[in-house]
This record gives sequence, C-alpha cells and structure tokens, in this order.
Amino acid sequence: MISKSDIKFLRSLREKKFRDESGLFLVEGEKMVAEALAAPGWKVEAVHRMEDIGREAMERISLLNTPSPVLAVVRRRSLPEPESVPAGLCFALDSVRDPGNLGTIIRICDWWGIDTLFASPDTVELYNPKTVQATMGAIFRVKVVYTPLPCLIDMYGSAGVSVYATSLKGRPLDGAGLDRERALVIMGSESHGVSPEVLAKVESHLLIPPFPEGASTSESLNVAVATAVMAYEFRRKL
Repeated sequence: MISKSDIKFLRSLREKKFRDESGLFLVEGEKMVAEALAAPGWKVEAVHRMEDIGREAMERISLLNTPSPVLAVVRRRSLPEPESVPAGLCFALDSVRDPGNLGTIIRICDWWGIDTLFASPDTVELYNPKTVQATMGAIFRVKVVYTPLPCLIDMYGSAGVSVYATSLKGRPLDGAGLDRERALVIMGSESHGVSPEVLAKVESHLLIPPFPEGASTSESLNVAVATAVMAYEFRRKL
C-alpha cells in the first residue's frame, strides 16, 4: 500500500520546484521503467505498480491521461560542463522551450547514435514530465549537458573541430561539404532560430531548403523535424 503523504509527495514531482528540491523525477510505463532499471549510472528509488497500490492511488499520482500500470521514482543525474570536445557527432540546442520537442530530439539522437546533446541554460528542463515521456527511454542513453553555447563553440574552435548552425540564410545542406565524422551542429529555438549571438560565432551556416527551390512554403520546420533531417544528412554515407 501507499500512504497519503507518499501520494502527495509523488504528485508534487509534477512541478520543477519539487523536482529540484528532491532531485527526483517520475517515469511511467512498463518500457520506461524497464529502461530506467537497466540503465547504468541511474538510480531508481522506488517502483509503484497499480496492482499493489490500487487504481485510485495510481490515477492521483500519474501524469498521464490514462494511468500506466507502473511508474518509477528516479534520481536525477547531473552532468558537468565539458572540459574537452567529445568524440564523434554532437548536437546543441539554443533556447529550445517546448518539452515535447526536447524529448523527441533526445530520441532522434539515440536513433542516430549521437550520445551527447548540449543545451543552452535556458532550454527547457530535461526532467519536465513531457520531455521525459517523449524520449521513450532515450533519456537513459543520451547525455544531455546544459552549458553556455558561446563557450562551447570556443572550445570546439580551439580543438579545430567543425561547428555548424542552422539558419534561413545558410548554405543548402545538400551542397555544404560537411565534416560528418566529428562536428557540432547547433539547432535553434522554435520561434526565433539560433540566436544572433551564437550565429555570429559560427562560420558555417546550414539551410534545409524547401522543395521545389523558391516555392512559397511554411515559414520554417519544427525544430525536432529539422534535427532529424540534419542527423540523417550527417550520418548518410556518400
């Protein structure tokens, strides 16, 4: 069974304030809980099953419209700011605010074998419930590091590693001559794109062109969709 005070505490984890205070967050669903239990470097503090605590209690705790049969309380993991440039391809997010987009981008990185995702300090919180759920378990495999992007770009530049940023005034992606093995690709926010401060520090600007060229189309692509296109293009074997 589960006490009223336990239910109250678990419900409080809906809010960032209490996630920050406790260092805990919730994951829901059989797959997500299994991923959490199996993930190295993550600590599961408790697992609650509907069959044990009852449907009413699970409905009160659950963050989903339809409560899942199981949820877990997981301790957050904090990663230090980088001291050196990681191997391989990495992405960085500049002021991405939508939790669903962040979660989907983490899942995209997982699919394309990108194990480190950087994020500006004002990007939405990793442990937002909508972000966690949208990752479909990828949160336990992709390292998400919050760090000021200008400093990150300087570090990449000092290491001689290519940095790219998306821009509506950039060079079309299909003819850009990309460094595919080791690079940093910066994706901008949903409404404003990559900030002028960050764009000014990056020499190579990339554009995902519409089809056909010059056609009247939507103003921009969703940032998660754009990240998927970018990841495919960098991983594509020519």
